[in-house]
Amino acid sequence: MKNLILIFIFATVSLNMAASSPTHVIITAGQSNTDGRTPNEDLPAYIKALATDTAGYAEGAYRYCQIAQNDAEGRFVPFWPRAMRNGKSNMWAFDAVMYYWLEQLLQEKFYVVKWAVGGTSVAPDYNVPKGRFWSANPEWLAQTKATSEGGNSLLLSFIQEIDVCIDRTLSRLKDGYQIDAFLWHQGESDYAKSKDYYNNLKAVVAYVRAHLTEKTGKDYSRLPFVFGTVARSNKNFSQEVEDAMKRLAAEDPDMHLIDMSGAELLGDRLHFTAHSAEYLGKQMYEQLERIIKGTSAQTDEWGGKLSGSHSR
Repeated sequence: MKNLILIFIFATVSLNMAASSPTHVIITAGQSNTDGRTPNEDLPAYIKALATDTAGYAEGAYRYCQIAQNDAEGRFVPFWPRAMRNGKSNMWAFDAVMYYWLEQLLQEKFYVVKWAVGGTSVAPDYNVPKGRFWSANPEWLAQTKATSEGGNSLLLSFIQEIDVCIDRTLSRLKDGYQIDAFLWHQGESDYAKSKDYYNNLKAVVAYVRAHLTEKTGKDYSRLPFVFGTVARSNKNFSQEVEDAMKRLAAEDPDMHLIDMSGAELLGDRLHFTAHSAEYLGKQMYEQLERIIKGTSAQTDEWGGKLSGSHSR
């Protein structure tokens, strides 16, 4: 009888500990291959199964993933890939795959804060008054404002979206929240200022980490940053940009670089095919799974060909 009581107490404590785990949060940003340029008709079959529209797969909903995307009001809605281009709103990016597999892992609600805009660079162009840039340069940020407010800064738009999501939703979650990682794919638009990419991207990551630490009171100085290289067949590929990414990942153990050098691209020589988008999404997920479980990351391989897609 005594043993049964002890077992009951242990089980109750374990359940209470599990119930009090903070809610998982992901932040995601970048340019077009993060926003999404692959037609929803080419979504993996396991995601198509969640669609309510089985013609163009433009409508549907994930079970657990809640997202606020390019929304200055920070409104969370059930995730479905709805990237827009030229009036068409049924395109997807790698993160659709990542969120799908994260659902299978967590089996509970999680949140994503995302800001992604195609054709955008980190380095600002002072001669383009209506341009949109990710720069964290303090002097440049001081003379502009968020793109959501009519300015030029995507970084400020992203940060403000994160803040309003925290204030209106995440800070009110019963068991709190934990930002697990910062996902990023970008770099094509920095080919003209590629020699500055190392310092520019390093500054963006440092800015986000510092802001989150100040905003939340938690130490996010080592927030994992998961990013991918640019395909070498991309018409805007820059070896200096790729080298900068490799250097950052080599210097910072909390930066995890995924090799996309051999990625397949659409006919525009800019955007991922479904195969490549799915591959990056799965690689991002597997890295995030290791982060969440606290296991060691595998060594990244650079310079090789993109391997075939794998199934789980």
